[in-house]
Amino acid sequence: MDNPEPAEMPIDGVLDLHTFQPSEVKDLIPVYISECLKRDIYSLRIIHGKGKGILRRTVHSVLGRLPEVSSFRTAGEQGGGWGATLVELKRE
Repeated sequence: MDNPEPAEMPIDGVLDLHTFQPSEVKDLIPVYISECLKRDIYSLRIIHGKGKGILRRTVHSVLGRLPEVSSFRTAGEQGGGWGATLVELKRE
């Protein structure tokens, strides 16, 4: 059976990780950030859900290692609370 074509993902500064496998997150985030920078998008919202916090810790770990990331923090209540992370990227 052939693999279906990958679906196009909108690059709009909001990355909802609910549709991805946890094993994909470490590779997905740097690629998504790179695509945002190409489109001059510097403020991102990554939705990882609340759960037990495992995916949030993974997201924060990845973000902490990326030189393109200026800062990141848990979103306020209006932005998803601790189920989302707000990210600011460096402007070149």
